[in-house]
Order: sequence, then structure tokens, then C-alpha cells
Amino acid sequence: MSWFRFGLVKGRRWRSRRAVILSSVALVGVVASLVLPTLPAGADTQRHDNRWTAAWTASMIAASPPLFGQGPTNWSLDGFANQSVRQVVRVTRGGSALRVRLSNGYGSTPLAIAGASVGVAGDGASVQQGTMHILTFDRSPSTVVPAGREAVSNVVWMRVSPLERLTITLFFAEPTGPATFHMRSFATSYRASGDHQLDETAAAFGETTTSWYYLDGIDVAGSGGNERGAIVAFGDSITDGAISTIDANHRYPDVLAERLVAAGHPMGVLNAGIASNQVLGTFPGGGASALDRFQRDVLDQPGVRSVIILEGINDIAISTLTTGEPVTAAQLIDGYKTLIQAAHRRGIRVIGATITPTKGAMIPAYYTEPGEAVREAVNDWIRTNGAYDTVVELDRLFADPADPDRMRPEYDSGDGVHPNDAGMRAIAGAIDLDTL
Repeated sequence: MSWFRFGLVKGRRWRSRRAVILSSVALVGVVASLVLPTLPAGADTQRHDNRWTAAWTASMIAASPPLFGQGPTNWSLDGFANQSVRQVVRVTRGGSALRVRLSNGYGSTPLAIAGASVGVAGDGASVQQGTMHILTFDRSPSTVVPAGREAVSNVVWMRVSPLERLTITLFFAEPTGPATFHMRSFATSYRASGDHQLDETAAAFGETTTSWYYLDGIDVAGSGGNERGAIVAFGDSITDGAISTIDANHRYPDVLAERLVAAGHPMGVLNAGIASNQVLGTFPGGGASALDRFQRDVLDQPGVRSVIILEGINDIAISTLTTGEPVTAAQLIDGYKTLIQAAHRRGIRVIGATITPTKGAMIPAYYTEPGEAVREAVNDWIRTNGAYDTVVELDRLFADPADPDRMRPEYDSGDGVHPNDAGMRAIAGAIDLDTL
């Protein structure tokens, strides 16, 4: 939009630019309704409208202090006031239209969003010139999201490609209170004082963190590939991306999405991992249990075909820390059965992944003799019971040939539990694309 930079009086440039953009949004909405009728009126507020496919998501948790390894701080506890937050994500499939989902799921008061925008990401906090679009909600550039609820933007007629990086900027004029967020994004987010939702440059965005705030999902519609539908990677910190390289998109779901694109089948691949998450229990900063969040993070995602479940080691370790005894294999298996049955009732294919080795873990609770017995019993059930539609054998893939209870050195990030970037690639490579 470089034409805004010419012929305007400097002191009036910002107001004029904003007015023209808002007028253009209204005009584009009218034209789109006339010449692009593929989405009916109201489709942009229907999560389950079958014209939409989820292309990116982050699983939300309540405001929490940083977990071990995240860094000195995040912004969730204080929230925001007269600040713009800019967040960069990579969609996994393309389309000719998109919509953005924002969550106030853990807020105790209504969330006022004074403005929001989406554009194609440039370097750092910059946005590629001429790609900025204002987000509207019920055809207004601002919205209020009730406590415990979600807002879905109107349709943005913007063509996106598989694996394209997008920037979403939210402006909060009034104090938000503690923020619903995703703690460990392994991606840099940016903050600026004042309203900078339409800035194409990064100049104002001097603060950074590695969390996502309020940004719940991006859905696409229209022509975007040969396949319809999405896959949810559901799990704990390994799925979330720990301890992969920040801003490199080296989490295993990222690599899986790249494999699908290379194979000519760019389906949505959704990362529904949460660090410290458990199948059965809860832990501060670890989000709702898998049983409690499965509906929101898997079943309610638009266009889901398959889910990959990789979770359970935190149940074993955290119960050992809190009670001195690990959860039983029978209890974990009952939890898995509940998830599998819920997915199958919705016609969703379920892929089970065996739990990876943890001997020598930096945190001792992640490897004890009783806990190892539970892990082995659970893995035997995953392999042999037939409850899953198919199984990804990660335990044996990651086992050190010299000591099968320990992770292979070439895949170990250094803490004995989390894979490094090579390990993330190994997980993605172990998944048979035909099973998805």
C-alpha cells in the first residue's frame, strides 16, 4: 500500500489511511458477496461449516508464569493495555479465503479487541508491503469476546499458499487482564505501545516473547490443494515442539506438513500440543487434561480427518512427583480408550504413537523403575490391542541400541526426554502418509 505514502499531509496521513482502508473493507465485502458466492452469509461464524478447513491452531491455556526452559517471562499474567501484539504463524495448507479465530476461553471478563489485521509476514515483525488486511467481526473492525468464548472473524478474501507465513496483529486499547494464551510457541511474538495494527514495518515492535496470545486458529476455504481435511497432532511438549529451534518451524507437525506438501497433498496439519500436558491430570501451566480438551482441540477443529495421539509420559512422571507412585497402566489405557471412542464417533481416524524412552532424564521423575514398567505396559497395549486405527512405533525408533530404555544420542536434545530437530524429523518421517 505504498500509494498512501504520497500526496498526504504528514499530520493527517494516519487518519486518512485508516479511513480509506476501512471504506475499502466495506466495499470489498459488498463486491465479494456479489461475485464470490462460494461461502453463504454467516459461514464465517460457523466453526463446522464444511467449506472451511483448519490450517493452523494453537491450544490455549490460562495465564501462567513461565515454565522451566521458556525464558524469564511471558506477558500472560499482566495482559495488555494500549498495546499492539504481533504474532507470526505458518499455515499448513492454502486457499482463496481465510478467517481468524480468537479465544478468551480462560478470561474472567470480556475481552475488548480494538482492532486487528492479517498480512503476509516479512522479516521479523515486518509485513510484506501491500498484503495487509483489516480483520472484521460482524463487519466491525472491533469486537468484544465474552469470557469463556471465542470470536471468529469475517471472511478475508486473501489467497494464501501452503506453508506461507502470516502475521496477525491485535490492538488492545483497554486493559485485558490476564490473557488466554499458548505458552511455548517456539516462535517470536512482538509487542508495541499504542496502535500499530496497520504498520508494515517492524520499527515500533521492540519487545519480544515466545508465546502466542488469544490466537486460537486460522481456517482456509476455496482452492488450496488436491486434498480436503486436516490432521491434528495431539500431545504434550514433544508435539508442542520442545526443544526445537525457535522460528525455524522444526516441530514434528511442521515437518509432517512439509512432507504432505512435497507429496502433493497439502492437508492442514494442526499442532495441538501443550508442554506439561497430561492425559488424565493437570499441572500448573500444562493446560486442561487431554480428556477435558479433546473436544475443543480436536473434535471442534474444522475439517479434521485424523488425529495422532502422543501423550502419557507426563502422567507417569508428574504423578510420581506428587504422590510418589506413577499412574497405573490401566488408568492411562482407559484414558486412551475414551479419546479413541470420542474420535471414532465423529468418523475421525486415530493414530497412536508409543511413548519414547526416558532413561537418564535430567528430571529424575521421568525415569524410575515403577514408571518404566508403566511405560512398557502402555506401549505393549498401543502396539497389540488394535484400539488405534494404526500405530507409529516411536519407542523402538528412538531406542538407543546400546540401552533401549534410553533415547538415541543423535535424537536427544540433551535432557533425555525431548527430541532435538533431528528427532523431530524422525517422528514426522515415521508417519505413513497413506494412513492420514
